[in-house]
Amino acid sequence: MLKKARIAVLVSGGGTNLEHLLLAQERGELPHGEIVLVVSGNPSAYALTRAEKHGVPAVCIPKKDTPQEYFEKLLSQKLQDFGVDFLILAGFLSILSENFVKQWPEKILNIHPSLIPSFCGKGFYGLKVHEAALARGVKVTGATVHFVNEIPDGGTILLQKAVEILPGDTPEILQKRVMEQAEWVLLPQAAELLAQRLTQEPASR
Repeated sequence: MLKKARIAVLVSGGGTNLEHLLLAQERGELPHGEIVLVVSGNPSAYALTRAEKHGVPAVCIPKKDTPQEYFEKLLSQKLQDFGVDFLILAGFLSILSENFVKQWPEKILNIHPSLIPSFCGKGFYGLKVHEAALARGVKVTGATVHFVNEIPDGGTILLQKAVEILPGDTPEILQKRVMEQAEWVLLPQAAELLAQRLTQEPASR
């Protein structure tokens, strides 16, 4: 293989999804891609430490009190510096503008802890998603990896995986099961699918 797709992972917190992407890469499960950069808007994000432990460059572009346009300008410059081909939002809590997203058509992957279109949209993030699923009384939930586009909370679905809801589940227990059985499985698969697609297509960037 002459070229691997260069991947940047955007994070905000602990970075468990990032950890499993990096582990998958080390196991050889991303043969068409390579994680070359981790970026956070939160200087205290432990995900930055995780990246460094795996030998991946990690940078913070502080988001707090930074105008959106300037933040995205700095982010774009950093992505250009590292020759990034596509982005993965792995627990990245900041909203990216329509203008920024349009510069990366079908090259931004996001993961959501439900089976979209259920329990998604404004206000549905983190434990709130699992609280809503339990309150509704559904028997199955899961996770979805989708492309981000200019439509808020929208995008083309790439992969989904269902997870059973069990009697006695709390939001915390359900969150852990969804991560273990769906999120940590889907993200590396989606990364490899997109990397393979991009390395087999004529360069467009």
